[in-house]
Amino acid sequence: MPAGARPARGLLKRERALDETALANIDKCAYSHLAILRYRLRMNRSSASLDKTFAALADPTRRAILARLMQGEASVNELVAPFELSQPTISKHLKVLANAGLVERRRDAQFRPCRLNADELEGAWLWLGGYRAFWERAYDRLDAYAKALHDEESKEKSHVRKKSKRRRA
Repeated sequence: MPAGARPARGLLKRERALDETALANIDKCAYSHLAILRYRLRMNRSSASLDKTFAALADPTRRAILARLMQGEASVNELVAPFELSQPTISKHLKVLANAGLVERRRDAQFRPCRLNADELEGAWLWLGGYRAFWERAYDRLDAYAKALHDEESKEKSHVRKKSKRRRA
């Protein structure tokens, strides 16, 4: 276009519309990147929490302690009784459970009763729940396969019976 010449009106409108569309797309892209960053930050926090939870649940003694605490509060001495472990060992297990947020300890005069904090377990339950649908589909496919094999065997047996009846007759 020569210098000083004005572009056609339609061309200017199209360019403005393209610019507005490009800005809108940039805004959407920036928003989606921001949403992804927020999600990653939230997942890193919850991932660290899940790591602690599953690490605490990895030990059978700690799982047994949690099972006992489902019945109600207990002192360290009450928790030591069913195990063939020393009180300091159980205290170390309780410290791991407390660091994972699975157990709360409070002070009651000279006693420090422990109680279950199920909120952290709920986080692990929700995370595991995401895999529940996967396993249900896998079991459904396995059931369907087993049923198909059973039906096929039934057909073969009935076919063999018919042949043997024909031969006898």
